[in-house]
Amino acid sequence: MQKSFSDGAENIEQPLVFFDLETTGLGQSCEIIQLAAVSGGHSLNLYVIPRRRMERGAAKVTGFRVRRQKLYLHRQLVLTNSLREVLVSFIAFLQMLGHPLVIGHNIRRFDCHLLARALDELNLRAEFESSISGCVDTLPLSREMLKDRCLQSFRQENLVRELVGVNYKAHDALEDVRALQALYSALQPTPELVCRHMFTLDTMETKPAATAAKCKVPCKLSGQRPLWEHFRQTVKVTEGNAKDQDGELQNVLHH
Repeated sequence: MQKSFSDGAENIEQPLVFFDLETTGLGQSCEIIQLAAVSGGHSLNLYVIPRRRMERGAAKVTGFRVRRQKLYLHRQLVLTNSLREVLVSFIAFLQMLGHPLVIGHNIRRFDCHLLARALDELNLRAEFESSISGCVDTLPLSREMLKDRCLQSFRQENLVRELVGVNYKAHDALEDVRALQALYSALQPTPELVCRHMFTLDTMETKPAATAAKCKVPCKLSGQRPLWEHFRQTVKVTEGNAKDQDGELQNVLHH
């Protein structure tokens, strides 16, 4: 059964952003094609035309195709932006939350490496790092929390089915992050456990045990303030207003 995921994290004290990428393949040289993030009921969902050709397996799984410099998802044309516009929008989304935790499934080994490479390429890494409290990967987190459940798989789809009780449309970044938000709400990890699994783009190569001692996030975390404290609408960048939005987002970044 298909199910839409509602605001599953509105009572969590620490501001949280659930994040996912869809890419042209599975290797470290692949490129971002979709970036999605949610926090409570607010979402960001942006697409990029990659410079690298889509791998056949990835195209089959995700439904993305690039034809004549246009991006199609399940044969439907989607609006796209430059990689810089997408990353600037993501940073603005994070900054409006006030140093949130960025949470994703298997991001330590995959998504964050691609994100770091893209940020470095566009000289945006420092902006990103200063906008967050840290990152948390729910794959090792769930393995520790559910080690006695004898689960056959810790893939996100399986965990959502087991803990939330629904199936969903996987391999679409927006649906993935909505599902992950519901999963995280069901897991309800303690602040101490979250600290143990925190990392940054600089420490993601080191072992979790080594970074846990350096966790600077307090166990008692401040309440989540409204996402649009300064702006009242979700950041959405389209081809038609990309330049205007990009200018507004640059102002946000320097607010």
